Amino acid sequence: LLQKYGYTHLSAGDLLRDERKRPGSQYGELIENYIKEGEIVPVEITISLLKRAMDQTMAANSQKNKFLIDGFPRNEDNLQGWNKTMDGKADVSFVLFFDCDNEICIGRCLERGKSSGRSDDNRESLEKRIHTYLQSTKPIIDLYERMGKVRKVDASKSVDEVFEKVVQIFDKEG
Repeated sequence: LLQKYGYTHLSAGDLLRDERKRPGSQYGELIENYIKEGEIVPVEITISLLKRAMDQTMAANSQKNKFLIDGFPRNEDNLQGWNKTMDGKADVSFVLFFDCDNEICIGRCLERGKSSGRSDDNRESLEKRIHTYLQSTKPIIDLYERMGKVRKVDASKSVDEVFEKVVQIFDKEG
């Protein structure tokens, strides 16, 4: 789907997990501790990983200059760091917001945890993550909503229904 519209998918979480496992990483242990506690990794680390991935993608193919950044920004510090680092370099077209009931999210993540090997796919970490989301991330979504940049998807629906809604959004947004 993203290739059809010319987007490169970058997951902040995947970049952090990959960096955590990279031999000789100066951030590995720090990232692991934040993830395990369901807390948000310091913005400088996340943005440096995102910027590196964006630069590498564009260096390989200058036409690949549209990115879907998954899981970022997560809090006010993330947003300020993004604005400071990426001002004049990247524009946010819209925010794709998957809205889902907390218990459904927990159930899905616990199911994923049976095979994911992720240290944060357990009820305790997930409840901490929901608390962090409500306290830190929801206000950022609200801010983008006031700017008219949020495209909301009811993620409690079936995979096919969610996918269809996402296709409609990308058809409209390009």
